[in-house]
Amino acid sequence: MPKKKTGARKKAENRREREKQIRASRANIDLAKHPCNASMECDKCQRRQKNRAFCYFCNSVQKLPICAQCGKTKCMMKSSDCVIKHAGVYSTGLAMVGAICDFCEAWVCHGRKCLSTHACICPLADAECIECERSVWDHGGRIFACSFCHNFLCEDDQFEHQASCQVLEAETFKCVSCNRLGQHSCLRCKACFCDDHVRSKVFKQEKGKEPPCPKCGHETQQTKDLSMSTRSLKFGRQTGGEDADGASGYDAYWKNLSSSKAADAGDREDDYDEYEAEDDDEDDNDEGGKDSDTEATDVFSNLNLGRTYASGYAHYEEPED
Repeated sequence: MPKKKTGARKKAENRREREKQIRASRANIDLAKHPCNASMECDKCQRRQKNRAFCYFCNSVQKLPICAQCGKTKCMMKSSDCVIKHAGVYSTGLAMVGAICDFCEAWVCHGRKCLSTHACICPLADAECIECERSVWDHGGRIFACSFCHNFLCEDDQFEHQASCQVLEAETFKCVSCNRLGQHSCLRCKACFCDDHVRSKVFKQEKGKEPPCPKCGHETQQTKDLSMSTRSLKFGRQTGGEDADGASGYDAYWKNLSSSKAADAGDREDDYDEYEAEDDDEDDNDEGGKDSDTEATDVFSNLNLGRTYASGYAHYEEPED
């Protein structure tokens, strides 16, 4: 029989487990929590933007720079880690700055550890938005990662991309290599794979994780755990029948659309011609207005309407024949 664990042994095992989780979480920091991707407000123009050395909008230098690696605004260290010696003196502002990162456009403090490690492990080294293809230097917003395909997104396109990221390129959930239902979905390739075809000889599967995509190596997810949807077509290929010219599907749709536009244009031209003809008739009537008035008076001069209220009844006398 194994020996019963004591309280001290249980505490030691729990402590080692927590330390292991802390060490693993240090390497997997959320992109929004990195100091180089922190939110910053400019001192002069008061506009929100990503943490950077110079304001993206007015190019002004900030009074309190934030280190892109450790996130501090004041250097209080008295040890030998600082490249610039300032024993007994706290350094703030540009006195704390040691470099500017070429990737994230933010200040790096003069600590030896930050200067030597940040350029190598900068999380925004290849941060190019997958939608608009802009890098950090081309826009003033922060950088985010898609929750599904884990690609970089700028602040303008993050919501629109994530709303449409769970749509497959296929029309069914079947595996791309066979006719069986795909249990594993790759949100970067937008494809499903069954248990047999998800295995890859190029990308190795790590223990305790989902198998990688055989095409791109991105970690797959269970299709049943996702609110995945297939591609939807507003005018499908299957609904378009054969027409007189032999076109079907999309070709028939575009041909019908162009023909309807041409018919509308012809109707507009006919209406315009009729309108011009009416204008010409009105002009002719205006020119011959005087003659028509004299003819009308001649026609109604001998007209007898009988006893009417307007004639006054009493003074009305019918002419004798």
